[in-house]
Amino acid sequence: MNRTNGLRIGRSALVVALAGGLVPVAVAPAAFAARKATLGPYGYGNLKLGMSATNAKATGRIVRKSVGDHAGCTGWDLKENPYPNYRVGMYISKKYGLTMIVSPSDLKTPQGIGIGATKAQLKAAYPDLRRGPGGYPTASVPGNKKALYLFYLSYKTNQVGGMSLILAKGDCRKY
Repeated sequence: MNRTNGLRIGRSALVVALAGGLVPVAVAPAAFAARKATLGPYGYGNLKLGMSATNAKATGRIVRKSVGDHAGCTGWDLKENPYPNYRVGMYISKKYGLTMIVSPSDLKTPQGIGIGATKAQLKAAYPDLRRGPGGYPTASVPGNKKALYLFYLSYKTNQVGGMSLILAKGDCRKY
């Protein structure tokens, strides 16, 4: 740390000359700026599992998609990644809140699993990988006992073709 005019200035500060004095302005370290959003352990960015439809709408990141509505659950899409036709990007339950987030294709889990990962990579990242709802592989989410990952494997390539973060307890099971 350097001291200039009584101010402590660290390595991650940018010094700007204003009115004849030095004013430190915080700059994000490169590692923080390069950090990408992940799917999990609690959600995706400011969309969190369990949040109400009102709170999820308040993020400004989702749009309603009524084709996904069923049994007390409503369908939604991410504005940045809308699905075509009859697919939805998430479900929100009246009882449990946001219960399922389908991953955009460029996201990975904090353990590095994303589209294209092999079944062997899944097993290495998630030793408790098991057959879940609809026969799809599921795994516990490290750091969140209330959630599961649901992976969609291609039968031809045995690679992840899609994935979702879901509440372990919910009523929007349509997969």
